[in-house]
This record gives sequence, C-alpha cells and structure tokens, in this order.
Amino acid sequence: MCSHKTLMQIAIDLSLEGMNNNKGGPFGAIVVKDGNIIGRGNNKVTSSSDPTAHAEIVAIREACKRLQSFQLDDCVIYTSCEPCPMCMGAIYWARPKKVYYANNKQDAAAIGFDDDFIYKEIELPLSKRQIPFEQISRKEALAVFKAWQEKLDKIEY
Repeated sequence: MCSHKTLMQIAIDLSLEGMNNNKGGPFGAIVVKDGNIIGRGNNKVTSSSDPTAHAEIVAIREACKRLQSFQLDDCVIYTSCEPCPMCMGAIYWARPKKVYYANNKQDAAAIGFDDDFIYKEIELPLSKRQIPFEQISRKEALAVFKAWQEKLDKIEY
C-alpha cells in the first residue's frame, strides 16, 4: 500500500509530465480505490481544445469508465492543486470519500490560474454576471422534467 505522499507524488509527476509535453497547464490527478490507481489525468485543455479537460475531470472520467459507474464510491482523489470550481462540482457529483491536494488556489493564482472571478460570479444574481444568462422555453423544458419524474425505469443519481 502506497503512502499518501507517494500517491501525491504520482499526481505531481503527472502535472510535470503533462506540462513538459505541452498538453496543458501544470496540473495532475489520480483516483485511487483499495490502494490501486484506477484513474490518471493531467491537464489537457490546450492540447484537446477542451476547456473541461482539467486533470481531475480526466482522472474522474477514466476511473468511472474503469469502474463502469458514475460514482467513485470508496475512492480517494489526489490532485496536485486545490480543485477549481468546475472540478469541485465534478468531485461532489462523483462522490469520492476524500480529496488530497498539494498546491492551493492562491499558489495557482500566483502563476496565472486565478479562479477567484468564478467564485465571485457564482455569488452574483444572474443579471449582474459578466456572461449574460437569460431564461427561455421553461414551459417546454419543464415537460421533460415531468416526464423524468414519471419515468419508471430511471437510474437516479
């Protein structure tokens, strides 16, 4: 069984490898279950032209695929940096039992990865956000939600 420091070093090594291979920013993550690494990821935002390809998301996707599950029951995530708001959301949806991180969000901000504006935007009313949000077609969309409520063979999560 590897120590927490050893597992974190693997995530840190993934961050360096991805950065050195010009895959994206200096971030790495792994998902561990029962002492085994079941998901690995490094940031691939620029190399994949995917703004959601953060290390944690990549690792979560690989782990869930391997487990054939949309939840990471009894798993632990090791990430080279405190997760951004998007990754925090993904982590909470995946429901691991714990997250270990190395660098914090202030460390990330110091090298140009500042997510503070997103945290501030979340707290604002929709009408005050930098990207305009406007609700349309609610009645039509609510019909689908009603169908979901009535669906007998749905898989809840």
